[in-house]
Amino acid sequence: MIGLSNVSKHYGSKILYSGANFQINPGEKIGLVGPNGAGKTTLFRIITGEEGVDDGYLTIPNKLRLSYFSQNIEDMRGRTALEEVVSADPNINTLSAKLKDYEKRLEDSAVNEISEEAMTKLLEQYGETQAEFERLGGYTLESRAQEILTGLGIGPEDYNRPTESFSGGWKMRIALSKVLVVDPELLLMDEPTNHLDMESIVWLESWLSTFKGALLMTSHDREFMNRIVSKITEVANKTITTYTGNYDYYEKERAIRLEQLIASQKRQQDMLAKEEEFIARFAARASHAAQVQSRVKKIDKIERIEIPTEEAAMSFTWPEPPRGGDEVVKFNNLKKIWPLENGKEKLVFSGATALVKRLDRVAVVGVNGAGKSTLLKIIAGQTKQTDGELTVGPSISMGYFSQNSLDVLDPDKTVVDEVHDRIPNSSISYVRNLLGALRFSGDEVEKRISILSGGEKSRVVLATILAQPINLLVLDEPTNHLDIKSREVLLESIKRFPGTVMIVSHDRYFLREITTRVFELDKNHLNIYEGDFNYYLDKKASLAKEQAKK
Repeated sequence: MIGLSNVSKHYGSKILYSGANFQINPGEKIGLVGPNGAGKTTLFRIITGEEGVDDGYLTIPNKLRLSYFSQNIEDMRGRTALEEVVSADPNINTLSAKLKDYEKRLEDSAVNEISEEAMTKLLEQYGETQAEFERLGGYTLESRAQEILTGLGIGPEDYNRPTESFSGGWKMRIALSKVLVVDPELLLMDEPTNHLDMESIVWLESWLSTFKGALLMTSHDREFMNRIVSKITEVANKTITTYTGNYDYYEKERAIRLEQLIASQKRQQDMLAKEEEFIARFAARASHAAQVQSRVKKIDKIERIEIPTEEAAMSFTWPEPPRGGDEVVKFNNLKKIWPLENGKEKLVFSGATALVKRLDRVAVVGVNGAGKSTLLKIIAGQTKQTDGELTVGPSISMGYFSQNSLDVLDPDKTVVDEVHDRIPNSSISYVRNLLGALRFSGDEVEKRISILSGGEKSRVVLATILAQPINLLVLDEPTNHLDIKSREVLLESIKRFPGTVMIVSHDRYFLREITTRVFELDKNHLNIYEGDFNYYLDKKASLAKEQAKK
């Protein structure tokens, strides 16, 4: 369907790919991976025609129905959410306008008589347009739009809300709905799970699993990728490499290929060392001149095997925290009400009672708006409960992360200065090692905060938290904006953390790896599941089956 053959692309002196090959076949679902700046987004832009290639060929069918979801959404205003999604397919909207025009002309023909030949031609045109409208799904467009909006968390009560009244994250969902509703032959998606809660991610996963077209997507959600794709295409080291399998398979296969490459390089270096030793030994002897020249030419022609620059295996050693009490956080009949602008009130939850014990790993889950962040804010002392009792145990030292934490960074400071100022008693060497563990390498620590991405800012804030001798981690969406490698670094750090953790995250892989208990906020109440994240999912599935039988 789409092929890139011997393609090269560069920006100035920076080469993204050289002589790269890549293919998307009908119905394939491919995950696109690679380090930041390697050229993943550029590959999307080449396929969509927004950018060209410097060398090689791009093969793409002329009438391919292609849809592209990126993080750069266009301005939305003047339409309702439903109208915005329905407007997404220009072909259907053009055909709809044609049908209305033909219907008007047919109505007029009843008043103003036209020839039989003209009527026949008009009816033929109307029939052909109607058939094409039906083939493209015009008659089901609005119902599909409603289904997709609902699946992504925008229910019937919000269909007719003006798009400009939605926040940026919810506008992203409307933009994603527009991409899905056109039912393309090729779907390109750049981080589609950003801004989605777990329920919406599961819905999107189900939708994509039954999608009949081809899919090329990037995602920081490892489990999402594993469940959907059957191929992984890696953009790295100035080339494009495809692996058959999901993300887990890619990781294993890539490690095997790297081992083989290292072994091949070792054999090549041994061979070159022998040849160079021969040349050095006999270079001055006339009797061996021909042999020396022959070997010089031979090694000059050999293409040297290069090992890709790997991100160093980085580890982090937690500062030794004080041992806190066995009862870390205790709350009884906790209630929270938020006042609304119209003078009304919103009940977030009530009657919430729980005990968090030392070394617990608690996942706090629930749909968007259920009160997960609010509960963590109350525990962290960022807001006060409306009613009920909250006790944080003796000798508990807390580290709290939320998306608002990013706002307290000084935009004029460098990364290393920002972190060092938070932990002034630590050496610069320690700070650099800490930042290295969170994937800030070399000159990256000298970047100014103002130019960092959301993910980089999150890593800076996490660095300031990890450096403290704390024994309670309260983390509200720490995985947002982090790529898979950064998530894995954070995951390993939390696994080794010698204290208690309470976390909100939509990353199921992350929660499966660390959770020992689950607190679920559902319909203003707190439900406690005494088991890991898989136990929680199994219990929820069993409850759903029981309710379906009733």
